Amino acid sequence: MIVLGVILLIIGFVTGISILWTIGIILAVLGLILWLLGAVGHGIAGRRHYW
Repeated sequence: MIVLGVILLIIGFVTGISILWTIGIILAVLGLILWLLGAVGHGIAGRRHYW
């Protein structure tokens, strides 16, 4: 999710398409939050890791 967000950020920045930029930011931030929650041991949807 983090990688997809970064790819969308780059594509959105290069092409100037703002919706890709926005979706990229959302995916990157959401991925980081889920990664941090999984890293500290919090269960997410019944799992220790979100992937």
